[in-house]
Amino acid sequence: MNHYEEQQHLNIKSWAEEDRPREKLLLKGKAALSDSELLGILIGSGTPKMTAVELCKIILQSVNNDLNQLARLTVKDLSKFKGIGEAKAITIVSALELGRRRKNSEVQERPRITSSHDAYEVLKPHLLDLPHEEFWIILLNRANQVMKCERISSGGVSGTVADPKMIFKIALENLCSAIILSHNHPSGNLTPSQADKDLTKKLREAGSYLDIPVLDHVIFTDKGYLSFADEGLI
Repeated sequence: MNHYEEQQHLNIKSWAEEDRPREKLLLKGKAALSDSELLGILIGSGTPKMTAVELCKIILQSVNNDLNQLARLTVKDLSKFKGIGEAKAITIVSALELGRRRKNSEVQERPRITSSHDAYEVLKPHLLDLPHEEFWIILLNRANQVMKCERISSGGVSGTVADPKMIFKIALENLCSAIILSHNHPSGNLTPSQADKDLTKKLREAGSYLDIPVLDHVIFTDKGYLSFADEGLI
């Protein structure tokens, strides 16, 4: 063992318990670990001047200790932190994506939409943390149970295109009884644009001819939503 390896070895052994997250997890269980300690386990090592946990504290502080904001960071964003190379950044992004997919794959009875809040909760796994706009529809059966959620389009930071022909093609193919429209605003702005209102009116009229009513249009943000139905806009 050379001098550097020996010094590194001694440093690791001399860390306080809170800087040895693997041992702490084994002794006290995963729930006892902080977010920075869990991230520290993922990246494995820090820099010559700071531990993995200290480095992760800096990363978390940059996003106000908000895991939802952390999930928005790309590999490139994370690689800007000294001590975080591409491999470590990919590990963090992959772990957060697994967490998102776990929530999305939980086995449960088909949810029934009885309010705009129900629709918002159904849309969360699909639209939460997106840095760009997407347009989705919720397909409902006669009991207002969710048959499936379908992405119609994906666009840029400030807009996406929703093709009425594609929307009702999917609705007809799935023999649904009603649909709910939704698109996200990454900016967090809940104010519907005139284009949003015009599109909603157009789709509602088309749905009435096809006997597939458009029940609502939900503008989705990470912090809340606006329902056209609740606001009397549909």
